[in-house]
Amino acid sequence: MVDLLLVREKNMQSFTMLVINWVKPGCEGEYRHLVEPVLDTMRYEPTFINTVLHEDAEDSTRFMLYETWADRDDFFDVQMKKSYRLELEEILPGLLRVPREITFFKALRGDFSFMPI
Repeated sequence: MVDLLLVREKNMQSFTMLVINWVKPGCEGEYRHLVEPVLDTMRYEPTFINTVLHEDAEDSTRFMLYETWADRDDFFDVQMKKSYRLELEEILPGLLRVPREITFFKALRGDFSFMPI
């Protein structure tokens, strides 16, 4: 869990990424098999805040990852170089039918209800 006081003291720049992955038909299971261990591991990283993996309700080959991290610099300088991320980065292009779309956002407001998905 991120220490929010530490985030403020260090003036870390939190951010959210939306990542859209269009996998090749028939590769949906392989994609999930590749991504889910990464999600399981990154939840223990010190600057991790949250992530949600979505599947398009009308197209099972379209996935969206919603990831929030407390420190943008740490994400790119440290997290993206972790071995479990590098393995994903190596294998993922072979599963995609088009390059992934990545969009970055900064939070303006957050409202949460902690109901299970």
